[in-house]
Amino acid sequence: MPLIELTNLDDARLRVFSSMTDSELRDPKQLVGLRLATGSEVSDEGLFIAESRNVIDRAMDAGLAPFALLTDKRWAPACEELFARIDAAAPTTPLFVGTHQQVFELTGYERTRGPLAAFHRPALPDVATLLNDATRVAILEDVTNFTNIGAIFRSAAALGMDAVLVTPGCHDPFYRRANRVSMGTVFQVPWTRIGTERNWAEEGVPLLNRLGFTVAALALENDSVALQNKHIAGAKKLALVLGTEGDGLAPSTIANCNYTVKIPMAHQVDSLNVAAASAVAFWEVRGQYL
Repeated sequence: MPLIELTNLDDARLRVFSSMTDSELRDPKQLVGLRLATGSEVSDEGLFIAESRNVIDRAMDAGLAPFALLTDKRWAPACEELFARIDAAAPTTPLFVGTHQQVFELTGYERTRGPLAAFHRPALPDVATLLNDATRVAILEDVTNFTNIGAIFRSAAALGMDAVLVTPGCHDPFYRRANRVSMGTVFQVPWTRIGTERNWAEEGVPLLNRLGFTVAALALENDSVALQNKHIAGAKKLALVLGTEGDGLAPSTIANCNYTVKIPMAHQVDSLNVAAASAVAFWEVRGQYL
């Protein structure tokens, strides 16, 4: 489809960039309205927004299907290959190009890091299927800072983690800021949700044990062992649980895990930011890729 110069900001296909919130992009009723207004197919799982040429490219690399693209004219010359790629993969995808002011009026973003693309969300696999060939897994418990989520995924990709599991209280890794900070690695590292209740560990840890995983909680406790401990670093299959900013892991999670582990630190520092801690821990327990 040729580039569409923005003349009518009321085009229904632009709603995904303007009036629809992240939660509305996943709301079944809102999705029905979007289908009716645009005449376009929309995944039952909903949509998400990706920002920047590199992140959009990685979403395409992962086989995700675009719904629409919007870009400031300033970015258009650098995006010609991306436009051609989207057109070849999904020829009916509208590619909107507008002035900086038009994009600002639509999105409310004074500044973007490149084009924005709405993608169809894939259905998430069940835990057992996702972990079929995995040996090193990260679990994010109730992490709600999108920057940290994105940074953790980037470290997971770089340092050889096979998959990421997120608990019911953890925010969405596909959210625009998270996938941008991750540099698109949220589309490379397989992930899904674990547990149906806030206290996910009561059902989740036994499931992981049945799948052959040793589950280690990263927390400062009296019985915490170092990450270099032979039972941790030498585990054939290891799932490492990382806690939320501030409060860390829930006591019930620590109680259900097989081990509690810590990163040895100097100068009486007792903790690291969860994204920083994840990078250290992933390197220490790295698997087959490094």
